[in-house]
Amino acid sequence: MMPIRHLDVAVVADEDLVSMLRLAGVSRYHIVRGGPSPGEDVRKALSDLLEQPDVGIIVIAEDYGEYVADLLAPFRGGKRMTPVIIEVPSGYQATYRDAREYYEATIRKFIGFDIEVY
Repeated sequence: MMPIRHLDVAVVADEDLVSMLRLAGVSRYHIVRGGPSPGEDVRKALSDLLEQPDVGIIVIAEDYGEYVADLLAPFRGGKRMTPVIIEVPSGYQATYRDAREYYEATIRKFIGFDIEVY
């Protein structure tokens, strides 16, 4: 039997999303400020989190996905199991037209079957 490990949830996003997730109990976070090079900040934050073995889930704002597409590729292809990377709408603009459909497809890909959410 495999031992159960405690893995942390981390977030890489703007201050608004980080604040909301901190209220939900997330204690590891990187706030990306809208400076001259947000892409560099996002890449550095995500790279740091990917190197930490005790991070199990990384929540990242979907509009930052373009900056780290090469870092996310192994996780999207199913080559690595942890950490699980979840892209969430930033609140200001949503890339996906139907968020429910996107998350259902993501769950189906990771666990192999559909989950009905009402």
